Amino acid sequence: MVSYYGLFITLHLLCAITFVGAVFFEVLVIEPLEKTLPPGVGHQVAEAIPHRVRGFMPIIVGVLYLSGAAMFWVKFTTIPDFFQTKFGLLLTTKVLLTFGVLGIFVAAMRAARRGTMDPCRFKYTHRIVGSLMLGIALLAKGMFYL
Repeated sequence: MVSYYGLFITLHLLCAITFVGAVFFEVLVIEPLEKTLPPGVGHQVAEAIPHRVRGFMPIIVGVLYLSGAAMFWVKFTTIPDFFQTKFGLLLTTKVLLTFGVLGIFVAAMRAARRGTMDPCRFKYTHRIVGSLMLGIALLAKGMFYL
């Protein structure tokens, strides 16, 4: 049987880079930039970029989660004591954090569609998701070195 693991990991990494990059760009670039631009321009920039991102991010997140599940299915479903290894415990923790990110992402997308995403919620949503993603990235590296 042909293994598609290489395709899955490539898709997963590209989607993770896009998702994490968008969140960190928002937190580290757009928020501070908005404060330095004239009020009308700063507000336009702060609204235009997230509006553009909302158009494609659900697809990116969907492929990210599906490719992650596919990688798990291909590599780890046949290991009987997987969850008793250090690697398995770190991966399980990473997956739990990703479900937290997914829940926040879905709630934010709903709030944006309903028009209930106020600037304060927007700011803290990105900061919380950014923190969780930092933890996910550290766990992803740590799984292979700890």
